[in-house]
Amino acid sequence: MTPRPDSRPFSETSPRPVRTGGRDEDAAPAASPGAAGPKDPAGAADPAGGKAAAGKTAAKKTAAKKAAAKRTATEKAVAKKAVAKKAVAKKAATRKTTAKKAVTGKKAVTGKATAKKAPAGKTAAGSAGKTAARKVAAGKTAASEPVALRQDEPLKDHAPNWPGARPPAPRRSDDAPAGQGVGRAAALDPGERQRLLHGSHHDPHTVLGAHRVPGGVLFRALRPYARRVAVLAEGVRAELHDDGDGLFSGVLPLAAEPPVPSYRLLVRYGEEPGQDELETEDPYRFLPSLGELDLHLIGEGRHEELWRALGARPMTVDGVAGTRFTVWAPNALGVRVAGDFNCWDATAAPMRSLGGSGVWELFLPGVGAGALYKFDITRPDGSHTLRADPMARRTETPPATASIVEESAYTWHDEEWLARRAERAPHQAPLSVYEVHLPSWRPGLTYRELAEQLPAYVKDLGFTHVELMPVAEHPFGGSWGYQVTGFYAPTARMGTPDDFRYLVDRLHQEGIGVLMDWVPAHFPKDEWALARFDGTALYEHSDPARAEHPDWGTLEFNFGRTEVRNFLVANAVYWCEEFHIDGLRVDAVASMLYLDYSRESGQWTPNVYGGRENLDAVAFLQEMNATVYRRCPGVITAAEESTAWDGVTRATHHTGPGGFGGLGFGFKWNMGWMHDSLEYMVREPVHRKYHHNEMTFSMVYAYSENYILPISHDEVVHGKRSLVSKMPGDWWQQRADHRAYLGFMWSHPGKQLLFMGQEFAQGAEWSEAHGPDWWLLDPAYSAAGDHQGVRDLVRDLNRVYTATPALWELDTDPAGFSWIEGGAADDNVFAFLRYAADGSPLIAVSNFSPVVRHEYPIGVPEGFPAWREVLNTDTARYGGSGVGNPGPLKADAAPVHGRPAGIAPTLPPLATIWLVPA
Repeated sequence: MTPRPDSRPFSETSPRPVRTGGRDEDAAPAASPGAAGPKDPAGAADPAGGKAAAGKTAAKKTAAKKAAAKRTATEKAVAKKAVAKKAVAKKAATRKTTAKKAVTGKKAVTGKATAKKAPAGKTAAGSAGKTAARKVAAGKTAASEPVALRQDEPLKDHAPNWPGARPPAPRRSDDAPAGQGVGRAAALDPGERQRLLHGSHHDPHTVLGAHRVPGGVLFRALRPYARRVAVLAEGVRAELHDDGDGLFSGVLPLAAEPPVPSYRLLVRYGEEPGQDELETEDPYRFLPSLGELDLHLIGEGRHEELWRALGARPMTVDGVAGTRFTVWAPNALGVRVAGDFNCWDATAAPMRSLGGSGVWELFLPGVGAGALYKFDITRPDGSHTLRADPMARRTETPPATASIVEESAYTWHDEEWLARRAERAPHQAPLSVYEVHLPSWRPGLTYRELAEQLPAYVKDLGFTHVELMPVAEHPFGGSWGYQVTGFYAPTARMGTPDDFRYLVDRLHQEGIGVLMDWVPAHFPKDEWALARFDGTALYEHSDPARAEHPDWGTLEFNFGRTEVRNFLVANAVYWCEEFHIDGLRVDAVASMLYLDYSRESGQWTPNVYGGRENLDAVAFLQEMNATVYRRCPGVITAAEESTAWDGVTRATHHTGPGGFGGLGFGFKWNMGWMHDSLEYMVREPVHRKYHHNEMTFSMVYAYSENYILPISHDEVVHGKRSLVSKMPGDWWQQRADHRAYLGFMWSHPGKQLLFMGQEFAQGAEWSEAHGPDWWLLDPAYSAAGDHQGVRDLVRDLNRVYTATPALWELDTDPAGFSWIEGGAADDNVFAFLRYAADGSPLIAVSNFSPVVRHEYPIGVPEGFPAWREVLNTDTARYGGSGVGNPGPLKADAAPVHGRPAGIAPTLPPLATIWLVPA
């Protein structure tokens, strides 16, 4: 790995002792009087340290008393340099000896032995002098003692790219002399020093960086693995004093006038001058780049572009390129940034708290797009947890869990689509949806490869929209994306966020709208994600009974917390604005609306009015819908809501009988129609007459909401069988029922949704592991024609549907539907009229009996002398028997079904036909 400017390079094979409190637990204890002196990294003592310090002190005293002693002081300084030069040579020799012995596994012992062999008087005196100096600089020796930290996560989570590895511990001071003219900084308060090293400092910028002090500018840097740190300012290079534990400081006598001059740091990690030396910007010289308005809106829970304020955002500050990291963690004692740019050790990157907002911020120069990162959070109990960014716009591919700094470079080409998207109200336009599980539609394809195949396939079949699942990042593929950990990141399984943008763009260019599954109801308990994010119940409810989802082993969002609502509302806007998504299908709405959802008596607490409605969830859904419809013209929202909640698609400002305003959705999945109609279809035809009302009951409430009729993925998994396999009878009858049912569905009031694989009557249940059985369409397969025929029907259903306003223009208006025959239970026949806004009619007749019914009387509206068949699911090309009505059907003036005229078409077996005026 290439070292970053603020990380010390080290060998991949070198030992990396466990870090506790920013130190090496295995290192020798601090020196005490009479013990061996401080060691360099190889374990060698410094025999010249005491003399050098004493000589320097004596020179200073002499200079202070008599000006005439300057010449003598100069001579002593020259002598001191000679002594120091000998000491360096001796250190080098000692290090070589120590390194050789370390190969045999005796490194620690050799270090101690070397110290003991040094001349007793010099070593003891030098050690004592240096130890005393260190005590003065640090305030108290105790402040430098190791602080044991709890590490709750496995080691690999701290360094996702280096399993089982951790960077070496920060070095302790070797008391190297600073550059000339660099004064000593006042010692840090021991408590403040401990908080800084422990990662619990709320404002490290007040300690680190550059600050005006009497006599000049104080510079302090935290570089745990550095041997030397110098400041480059106003053409001056000044070595800072090594204060131990990676802290370096010094006071430079720079101009007294503010502001503090621009400067850079020169950090050396190597043993010799110029070795592993890096010039870099100091993160702690920059002011916060998050404005007061952002913080105000976050506090109010009204930041509709939250992704622009929180997370990792590449930017340029004061001419310096880098990335601003921000995260909401109001109960944390401290937050630091860990990533591949600092060897996954966050010691040198503590963030500052931005007041009562609960937001932490840090600008890291030199970090750009593609960098991996997480947040090292110090919980209220002092323990640490390493977390992925809740606002990450890109993630590693699961099972890896790091967040990735992302900056889009995509140029869109769908201006025409967006311009006309809002021209017509969606419920008055054709809407036929092909539901796609992206990873398994064509297993192994990337977003860009899907973009070359999926739009063409969907356009050929005539669907107006696709609904994509899963989109947001999730750790477990078998969840189909319904347990989200990366709410702002498209799943990395198939490419980058810009690759996903390319897929959406290509669909738009082919005239296909894009809906996505959106999951704001709950989230998984993974310890690196949202659960107890800052050590407290932050995104989930503090009451475990309200937080735990009883069905899925997940946690429910706390919709009553403004910041959590803001996180989700902004997320809905994010997908629509950043990825040009045309609609959100909101999952599991019923589980959000009811406090007693899947809970027994005594397991839930009523709301303030004594009811079971979750008032917080209601307010959230209303706010989300109102915000999306206001900001994103032409976008739709659809609720998967399985109960009879009143007003799911009613406007939020219209109060219903229950006293609630509408939830504000554009559409609701008609789960009742799906359940009832499939219950009818699974019956043998001879028994269907006893269940006739299951096909007609949907019209009792068809106009209570704006409905989508869903045959979704949920209906073809987990033992429910594929759609064609639900049908009774032999293979021919199953396919016939399948085709007849689709014809009934496409003509029923409401929009249509069909899951992939059902368009060609796949017999097996869907599995996310291998996707649709495309081989069924291979011409080499003997029964390929059976499956191709069903797909041809779906293509024609969409073609006629889109071209016939009677099938969609008045979907939400009772004037658009009229029963012709809804009570022919013994015949298993259903006949009804659909109307367009201009009165143009279409007749749909379904015969769910295997019997051909010749000259079956059907009442028709007056004014239309003849009718013609525009679709017949029994057509031979679809795999049917070929029974139909090839010529015009003349209307007879004799009244039928209470209408002034009638026709007598032939009804094919197990088939649906559509008729329009000839």
